[in-house]
Amino acid sequence: MKLSGKKLTVVLALVALVALAAVYTFLQRSAPDKPSPNSTATAGTDESNGGKSTTASKTDNKLPDIPTEQTDIVVIGSELEGLYLARAAADEGLKVKILDPRDAFGGQVLQGEMLFLDETRDDQHRLLVQGRAKELFDGFRNGKIRKLKEFEQYFDKLKKDIPVEQGIKIESIEQNPGQFGGQALNGIVYTTKDGQKKRIAASYWVENTDYAAMVSKLQATRMPGLEKFYGQNNIEYMSSGMMMKFKNVDWAKFQQSFNNMPKEERSAKFGWGSVDNSFAISLAGMTSKYKPTNDRVFLRGLNAVSQRDGEVIINAFLIYTVDPSDDKSVAEAMELGKKEIPLILNHFRKSLPGWEKAELNGFPNYLYIREYNHYETDYVLKPSDMLGAKMFWDNVSIGGYPLDLQGTSANKWGIEMGRPDKYGMPLRSFLLKNYDNVIMAGKNVGASAIAYGSARIQPNTSLAAESIGVILGQIQGKKKLRELKEADMPQLQQYLASKYNIKVTGVTGNNKLAGWSADEIAKLDTGEIVYASYVKTRKK
Repeated sequence: MKLSGKKLTVVLALVALVALAAVYTFLQRSAPDKPSPNSTATAGTDESNGGKSTTASKTDNKLPDIPTEQTDIVVIGSELEGLYLARAAADEGLKVKILDPRDAFGGQVLQGEMLFLDETRDDQHRLLVQGRAKELFDGFRNGKIRKLKEFEQYFDKLKKDIPVEQGIKIESIEQNPGQFGGQALNGIVYTTKDGQKKRIAASYWVENTDYAAMVSKLQATRMPGLEKFYGQNNIEYMSSGMMMKFKNVDWAKFQQSFNNMPKEERSAKFGWGSVDNSFAISLAGMTSKYKPTNDRVFLRGLNAVSQRDGEVIINAFLIYTVDPSDDKSVAEAMELGKKEIPLILNHFRKSLPGWEKAELNGFPNYLYIREYNHYETDYVLKPSDMLGAKMFWDNVSIGGYPLDLQGTSANKWGIEMGRPDKYGMPLRSFLLKNYDNVIMAGKNVGASAIAYGSARIQPNTSLAAESIGVILGQIQGKKKLRELKEADMPQLQQYLASKYNIKVTGVTGNNKLAGWSADEIAKLDTGEIVYASYVKTRKK
């Protein structure tokens, strides 16, 4: 059939339109995904983060090619303290998942084998350890949980039925404007150990690593560290530890010989210290006689525990200028330890009765990391809070322990900044500032560099994490953490007491700053006043 000129023109126009539509569709499908209009991102160098790159990646909320999982809480990392939050939240009926950037589970305790546990006690020597952690600390004290396998069994109970993925790598983070101001973290895209890319969304996110694997990628503010206290130009953290493991130690001979020695002789040989049937503490007169081969390492007084069967593990070996976020820095520190510890063993063989036949019992897989960056939380704990026995309306823990600043290259022995009786730890010190739904667990607690010397101790932050996990379960579907007001807390704290035997209210401590002026307290908080020495000369 022959078309007229007018009809032919119409047909050609329709063909052209179809062709243009096809080209447009092809270009749209070929173009890279655009971010959601509500997502935000930053990329570059953040001066407040020690010059490290901080990135919150632009990721479309619609990722059809990436498997997406929805859960209530994602815990990043497998340090002990955050596992209490995971366990409590799961027990309260929430869906929890653990994503661990480390290849192996258990962090400081299982991989670093930091198996010497520091208890928290008040001025009357009454135990402050509460909650689920009490089973662990009681087991350690009475000798039932001493060996690595026994700690592993305890960890297995904490993570029971909670899914864990090891060796993940965070690829990008989705953020939207928060409901309460600032940001809300919506999702994370990560790569699994075997290279599979996944996405997970959650209501709450918990930073539970020892190098802020997640929070270092957010728009978080790093607070001054010990470098300011010591007047250093470069960021430096408290020394890392490498646990020393020995076998074939005759602990009974060690204990008997030490305690039967005349007091003057014992003091001359060992300095201050004690040895009982389980623990050897300090003996710094002996350890100070050891001369390290490298100025980056140091042997301080002992925290030694008999693990039974001639096995002993010791927390006393320090390594300076370690960056926990740098795998190379950690590996170099491990090598320093593996070279030095055999020489320390020789010193112990010559210096300690019962150690004549002692041998190395291997090395841990990882370091004991004491400190990393301090990021700003809604409330930042200060030394005056601790020494002043301050309690808060939103207490989630009762803390205690000296303000113990372990050594750095600037002060190898470290310094004690005062001994609190007991103090409260508020929920706000575990909420990352300017984020609706990011919780800081364990070493990530919001505390000044000086206050951190006490706040960092495991029972303090373990109890806080457990309390927060319970609270999350109780407010699910009712309120958000940031909506909680003073009037909401008594009921939640009463639930903690009645169901979990956790008491965080009605507690009073000895205020050691009574009568201090505002100027004195301000100087205490900045470190200009060292409580232990100042209190002896202060005008009464």
